Amino acid sequence: MTERGVVLWIHGGGWRARAEEDGAALTAHGLRVVPARYRLAPEARWPAQLDDVRAEARRARAESGGLPLLVAGDSAGGMLALQLGLRGVDRPDDVAAVLAYWSPVDPLEPDWKQLRRGDDPWADLLGHPPATDDPPTLDTTVTSHIGNRVPVLLVHGADDRAVPASQSVGLTAALLAAGHPVHSWLTHGGHALPLDRPDLRAATAAFLDHVLPPA
Repeated sequence: MTERGVVLWIHGGGWRARAEEDGAALTAHGLRVVPARYRLAPEARWPAQLDDVRAEARRARAESGGLPLLVAGDSAGGMLALQLGLRGVDRPDDVAAVLAYWSPVDPLEPDWKQLRRGDDPWADLLGHPPATDDPPTLDTTVTSHIGNRVPVLLVHGADDRAVPASQSVGLTAALLAAGHPVHSWLTHGGHALPLDRPDLRAATAAFLDHVLPPA
């Protein structure tokens, strides 16, 4: 299959560990998958993780041979992919697209606070509990950075008990209002679904056909 783009895959794990998902299923869509590494919390606090994935994106871009650079991730890695795509690597418009699977995006959203009140990984990421009017909390909230109109794919399981699906639903509305091309797939299942499950594969393929040249 002809390569259509290079995708920087950012792993999940609550910013505290490395999840098993490696994004390899995306190779079936003609993407060259490049894994990203970043410092974990609480040893490193925000924005160290954004600095790290930006450096990894520069490396992937330098080795891309001119192919479009996409960023993707699952769970906490999806949040970092969104941060990177919405803010850019070196310019606001230098990422071709973002693919974010079951990603936390708002530490103050009521469903999140209720679900994770006894174990909030955002507190480890920030070094303190997230709070209204706290600048680092605002900086990690994905909707703080929308507006560059990068295309975004959001995928979420309706029965997710680690990251409530309302995180992706709310972000979908905000992105649409800001003029982003958005494909949003809310489906059956919980957290960490297989990327090669037929419906997820179809949603990913439809999005990539919209943002990349044909294979």
